[in-house]
Amino acid sequence: MSDPLQKLFWDDLRIVKAIGESGGLAAAAAALGLNHSTVSRRLSHVEEALGVTLFDRRRAGYTATGAGAEMIALGDRVEKDILGVARRISSQEQGHTGDLRVATSDALLLDFLTPIIASFQADNPEIRIEVLVGNSPLNLARGETDIAFRATLAPPENLFGRKAATIAWAVYGRRSDYIGTSPTLGELCQHRWVSYGSGLSGLRAFGFVEDHVPGEKITYRSDSVIGLAAAIVADVGIGFLPCMHGDLVPELVRLSAVQPEVYDELWILTHPDIRKSGRVYAFMTHCTKAIIEQRAFIEGREIPRGRTGFIGR
Repeated sequence: MSDPLQKLFWDDLRIVKAIGESGGLAAAAAALGLNHSTVSRRLSHVEEALGVTLFDRRRAGYTATGAGAEMIALGDRVEKDILGVARRISSQEQGHTGDLRVATSDALLLDFLTPIIASFQADNPEIRIEVLVGNSPLNLARGETDIAFRATLAPPENLFGRKAATIAWAVYGRRSDYIGTSPTLGELCQHRWVSYGSGLSGLRAFGFVEDHVPGEKITYRSDSVIGLAAAIVADVGIGFLPCMHGDLVPELVRLSAVQPEVYDELWILTHPDIRKSGRVYAFMTHCTKAIIEQRAFIEGREIPRGRTGFIGR
């Protein structure tokens, strides 16, 4: 008599994993591109083969039992192994051709990544690049993106990366409002301010403003660096910006010196399984070199050509 466990396949683990992640049959079916009855039938097959119940069926949804949690974890490990092998095989064959998915924030893309990407593609015309913009973390392990540019002090430990620069921050205001003036930082803290929303509460700039500016003076918040810069230009208030962005906005001027306790680190990250891929390695090397060449600007030590400096002290 054959062992019923031999009838289990990777697809069975995928189904169990999808149900656990989505909390129900319908959502799991949609995520997998299957119909509801197929997912229900396959789950029953797995439970019968194992002789255990993997999910408690509740009105609010499907909740994994202890055995279910183990199967979900197994599915996650198998998925990562399959993706890792596929990446290694693919990267060996493709070299400097194929697709790259790059994740970054709006400000990083606007400020200097676009010309860096353009210069890379001029040298590597067979590589197609898709850029995903946002501040939320993406799962490089599952292939949602190949390379991520992140301003962070805590890059994920499971990723391979390079710190390219330290990002300096300063207080900015409208240039036209501060001609012939040089307010101290203490005086600036009594002005109207714009700051970052909860989605960017991990920024040191967020904490600095919370600690030094009276709450009633913070009149506007945004989860976007570009959005905050636009608010400062529109005279909503003054606020913290990375110097590498604020110094490029003609209407803005630094009102303070670079604040040493307010900074980020610029990291280029990828998954260890694909870091030696020809196109990934070439792209990361190209971007690192280009960023290092602009390090003085990123770290607030050099004003871009054509700008008139800053008034802060």
